[in-house]
Amino acid sequence: MKFSNPQTLKAIAGIIDCNYVGDANFPVLGLNEIHVVQPGDIVFVDHPKYYDKALQSLATIVLINKEVDCPSGKALLISDDPFRDFNKLINHFNPFVAASAVIADSATIGNHTIIQPNVFIGNNVEIGANCVIHPNVSIYDNTKIGNNVIIHSGTVLGGDAFYYKNRPEKFDKLLSGGNVVIKDNVDIGAQCTIDSGVTASTTIGEGTKLDNQVHVGHDTVIGSRCLIASQVGIAGCVFIEDFVTIWGQVGITSGITIGEKAVISAQSGVSKSLPGHKSYFGTPADEFRKKYKELASIRLIPDIIDKLDRIK
Repeated sequence: MKFSNPQTLKAIAGIIDCNYVGDANFPVLGLNEIHVVQPGDIVFVDHPKYYDKALQSLATIVLINKEVDCPSGKALLISDDPFRDFNKLINHFNPFVAASAVIADSATIGNHTIIQPNVFIGNNVEIGANCVIHPNVSIYDNTKIGNNVIIHSGTVLGGDAFYYKNRPEKFDKLLSGGNVVIKDNVDIGAQCTIDSGVTASTTIGEGTKLDNQVHVGHDTVIGSRCLIASQVGIAGCVFIEDFVTIWGQVGITSGITIGEKAVISAQSGVSKSLPGHKSYFGTPADEFRKKYKELASIRLIPDIIDKLDRIK
């Protein structure tokens, strides 16, 4: 999430009422989650286990709950609750603004795009040319949709990320300040849910096709010309490279990569990154032939037990 105008370290500290370490005029260009930080960004960290990861990341401003040695070229914001103050910054720079119409005045829609009845289009949404948006689709604020995109009924683009901090008294929600980006020539089936990025973009690449009831978690990036069948669930921060095929009811855990031209068979559970140009099956998913050999071996176990019993 980039700010519309560059900020200073002192100004950011003033917004969240905290101390800082560094030049008061140190430039602050945005804020992002650790997975997608860039120079000029703020990243937050509130556990010693992750201090080094945050301090050594590309982020140049670290919102942290303890004063530590500041690496060269970086600045610190010292907060008693970085999670809370990160939310404050998201809310300050990306506040929720209720749209008063089915299509917000700030939305832009390209030539020859068809919007069917009961579609909601939020603030600052951009939709390209020659698209078809079927009834009862909800497109939340700041979503970007390319040309020649088809979205079927009941789909929701830009819902909040499923991201919570477990506090003693409650689950505390991290606000979603990112968006959804749909590239050209994408088809999205009925009742799909594609969550907003926390601070960056959840992205569906050019020419990719999603079947009905597919869920895509926050900050996931899906490459070009992928095929994803019905009831697939993809967690947050997953990177799916180009030409990947994922069949029905596959579940994919967060923070992993699926390599180019991988094929994942139905009802598989993907718990680790998978190299490309291979076929996978099972839970946990593994190479297709290897998994079927394992299953064949398991089927032999009763016969082996019978033979051992007879020997006894």
